Amino acid sequence: MKPYIVIVHKDEHSAYGMSFPDAPGCFSAADEIDDIFAMAAEALEGWTEAMIEFGDPLPTTRDLSDIKADPKWADSFEDAELVIALPAPRPELIQQAA
Repeated sequence: MKPYIVIVHKDEHSAYGMSFPDAPGCFSAADEIDDIFAMAAEALEGWTEAMIEFGDPLPTTRDLSDIKADPKWADSFEDAELVIALPAPRPELIQQAA
């Protein structure tokens, strides 16, 4: 499975907001830049566990270039503070659900 792409935005006087293009409904925030990876990983793990618990299929993750070409997400990259990639959380759960 390809990693999950996370788009990080930062508005002045606010936390870092995180969007997950291939994990609909998953989002997170961090007050400090050093907390971005931990908060993103926690959100993605919770989202994955919920999807599996409710029997919902996990969407296929895409390459960064494919997400950038997606009209729904293309504009999100223009003012992104960071773009990170996270491995799928707990691959054993994902394999069991497949």
